[in-house]
Amino acid sequence: MSVLSLADVTVERSGLAVVRDVSLRADQGAVTVLLGANGAGKTTLLEGVSGATPIASGTITLDGRRLDGLRAWRRARAGIAHVEQDRAVFRDLTLRENLLAACRRGTTPDRALDLFPELRKQLHVPAGLLSGGEQQMLVVGRALLGEPRFLLVDEMSLGLAPIVVERLAAAVRALADDGVGVLLVEQFAALALRIADRAYVMSRGRIVYEGDGATLRADHDLLRGLYLGEPVESGV
Repeated sequence: MSVLSLADVTVERSGLAVVRDVSLRADQGAVTVLLGANGAGKTTLLEGVSGATPIASGTITLDGRRLDGLRAWRRARAGIAHVEQDRAVFRDLTLRENLLAACRRGTTPDRALDLFPELRKQLHVPAGLLSGGEQQMLVVGRALLGEPRFLLVDEMSLGLAPIVVERLAAAVRALADDGVGVLLVEQFAALALRIADRAYVMSRGRIVYEGDGATLRADHDLLRGLYLGEPVESGV
């Protein structure tokens, strides 16, 4: 089983530490969720893992191999795929063309379309005309075509209808059950914890809780305290 591991990772923006000394691990075949209020540093941490933003200190390893010194495209080759929150698509290309652009030599869009069969009827629609939910399905499916071992997903529910969010959550859980490691950043804890194996909570750039996803989901007072920045007795 592959393991994505962070040890004492600090990420800075404009010389200020946004993420401070974060350590966590995500296992292949599991959903690891990273929760926290807006501004906690969750997105910045994912960018540090994927290479979109350099880290200031600490280490990032995949099965013991250092990734933090590699450029983003080399991390992608190593098995890291990053689904950012802006749902960036090639708007003038059709959905099918968007998928084909992500295919490696010898691969087809089938894996993405098997995960989201509802996209098949939209194959020839320009991506810019798709609904927000369809665009989110597209970017998740497109990321899969690089055959990643770990998928970093940032705020997949942002601005979407609840029924679409439920569909995406089920797809993420299915990916993990199929052997992909998922590190999911999500503001809406109830959604994320329903599919989580392990949970971390960030506050002001630091990890303030680490534990089983079901345990945190069941403890509403603990979760509320973590989001409000109140001291807790359990956790890291």
